[in-house]
This record gives sequence, C-alpha cells and structure tokens, in this order.
Amino acid sequence: MSLIENLKSQKQLIVRQRKEFLELVGFETRNKYEICNERGEVFGFCAEQQKDFLGAVMRYFLGHWRSFELHIFDNQRQEVFIVKHPFRFFFQRLEIYTKEGVHLGSLQQRFAIARKKFDLEDPNGKVILRMQSGFFQFWTFPFLRGESEVAVIRKKWSGFLKEAFLDADNFQIEFKSPSLSDLERSLILSSGIFIDIQYFERKANQNGY
Repeated sequence: MSLIENLKSQKQLIVRQRKEFLELVGFETRNKYEICNERGEVFGFCAEQQKDFLGAVMRYFLGHWRSFELHIFDNQRQEVFIVKHPFRFFFQRLEIYTKEGVHLGSLQQRFAIARKKFDLEDPNGKVILRMQSGFFQFWTFPFLRGESEVAVIRKKWSGFLKEAFLDADNFQIEFKSPSLSDLERSLILSSGIFIDIQYFERKANQNGY
C-alpha cells in the first residue's frame, strides 16, 4: 500500500521522532521521523537532508529559523514528497512538493497573540484550512474548515527521561473528517513534522519563539 493510500485509510497516525546518540551530549543532528499507523506499524519515513557540517552549524545556531528541506518516503524508501522551509525570522512558511517538483500547497504563519495561527493553502494560494490553537494550548494544533474541526495534531508525552535528555517528540495526527482530500491529508502530515521542528526542537526552545 502506498503512502497516499495509507494516509487515506487511517483515522489516526503517530509521527515518531528518531533520535541519535550524539543528541545525548547536546549535539543537534538532522531530524528523522517514522510515520506509523495507530497500531505502531511504520509505513513511512521523513528525513532532513542537510547532512554536512554547514547544516549542523545552522541547526545549532539558527534553530527553527534556518532553511531546511525534508524528504518524505514510503516504507519501501521511495521518495513521495519534498518539504521546503526558507530562512525566516518571522511568519514562517512551508512549501510542499511532489518528488517531481509539482507544488502541492503551503503552510503560512499569520499574526497572533498567545496562540499559534497558520493558513493551509492550495497550490494557487487559496486558503483551504486554518490551524489556530486556543489561548496557551501549547500541545494541541487543530485544523478548521470554516468553524468545523477536521483534523488535529497533538504532542504526546514521551516520559520524563526521554523528554529531558533526548527531546524526542511523538505526535498523534487525527483525521476527524471523511471529507479530507488526499492533498489535505498530505499537507497536514507535512505540517505536523514542521510543527515539531518549529515549537519543540531543543534549539528552537532555547532561542525562543
């Protein structure tokens, strides 16, 4: 079953960050994730592509503001999506493409006070979903169509030792509406990985947001 078919057939996903030994001693390595169904079975992967020394320096000093590129694969290690984040100090943006370079859509941050607010846009820039957390709800990221909640991303607590030493973050993605298209599900998955880097990566938290 392809990655798209798995996204379409699942009501809940777990996005599980894979950590490396070097992060025990405070060295940030490139982000890697497993994409699982609710039974914990892996059907996809995601990996940051900046492997060289410059990428490591950017991760350490610029945190979530840096430019980065994520590649999403199926469980046969075949590339499916490419996710690009340009360098931004304010109003973060994410661009999602197919492996052939076709633009699928974007996630664009909007101004908000004491909450997180993003628009999910189609390839033409039309807003198709909004992500707007409640006041001081730092762990929950609902996606709205009009006033209806159609999907939600929740950070899952990984346990004190794991959080303290590895900052490993597991996320649950729940697709709450059967009206969600394959495109929207793909964009929500990409957004969930971005949210982890944006708000829960150790260096980003040290620098603040």
